[in-house]
Amino acid sequence: MDDLKRKYLGQIAEATDEAALEVIRLAAVGKKGEVALKMRELGKMTPEERQAAGPALNALKDEINSALSAKKAGLADAALDERLRSEWLDVTLPVRPRREGTIHPISQVSEEVAAIFAELGFSVAEGPRIDTDWYNFDALNIPGHHPARAEMDTFYMHRAEGDNRPPHVLRTHTSPVQIRTMEAQGAPLRIICPGGVYRADYDQTHTPMFHQVEGLAIDRDISMANLKWTLEEFFSAFFEIDGIKTRFRASHFPFTEPSAEVDIQCSWVDGQLRIGEGDGWMEVLGSGMVHPKVLAAGGIDPDKWQGFAFGMGIDRIAMLKYGIPDLRAFFDSDLRWLRHYGFASLDQPTLHGGLSR
Repeated sequence: MDDLKRKYLGQIAEATDEAALEVIRLAAVGKKGEVALKMRELGKMTPEERQAAGPALNALKDEINSALSAKKAGLADAALDERLRSEWLDVTLPVRPRREGTIHPISQVSEEVAAIFAELGFSVAEGPRIDTDWYNFDALNIPGHHPARAEMDTFYMHRAEGDNRPPHVLRTHTSPVQIRTMEAQGAPLRIICPGGVYRADYDQTHTPMFHQVEGLAIDRDISMANLKWTLEEFFSAFFEIDGIKTRFRASHFPFTEPSAEVDIQCSWVDGQLRIGEGDGWMEVLGSGMVHPKVLAAGGIDPDKWQGFAFGMGIDRIAMLKYGIPDLRAFFDSDLRWLRHYGFASLDQPTLHGGLSR
């Protein structure tokens, strides 16, 4: 056994790759290896001889296996060291322009919106994109006969026959996040809810999936005046134009009362839209005071608290700010379009450092 030990430990030490190690392993401790053959001879020995030879053979087998494992690990370390010497990259080199990625306008505008409202004291709230029709409709005071609840406008999830769970939908707005946040946090509250939403519509200005940001502020003495100030501050910061005028027009939404659509000042010059000047108006969002039934659905006492809410399309305001003519291009995955309209990946929008390029 001493001869076998010297023989195989020497071969293991001289092995230069894992293939050679495998050959040694099979010859030494494989099923037909020399150590295995020695173990078969134990049956021919006397009990006294087996008592001495058995432990010695097991110890030899363990020692060879340990040497094989150590050598294999050493070869792997040596191979890694060689790769590190031969495969290297100077991280101080400038980025190759052709490989520099860009941020999608939706991501950029979402960050801009979050930065502005963060300065106004709003936090970001998120929720599931698939939700029950109670959160998406009932809790928002949208009655069962409302057109928005029809299958021609809303994507309903399939339910197997006999499934008694509440119907689930792809959310048609981010308002369910408002209800869930009211349930979880109560009042007072000041949040924005950005995210993807889904409706069955598709043309130059509508897609089956788009992005919204909704805002909600709840306190004891909030009024429409606070809503108007908040939106005017947002528009001035977002479009980076001081003193943009707004116009509130009476409207109707089931979840707010009173409700208003909001227009911003604009003009058309040589076929180009200019925000913040001229005598024209463009509708950009819906808003109003939160309906008492919506507050109650969120677990907030409408006799003690009140608030305002608003919602706008992130895709739409991105088109207005950056001159993007077709909403469908946002989802076409055209790299040429993204290189043209995309944003530098390291430019983090802030009110102090600048929102956009």
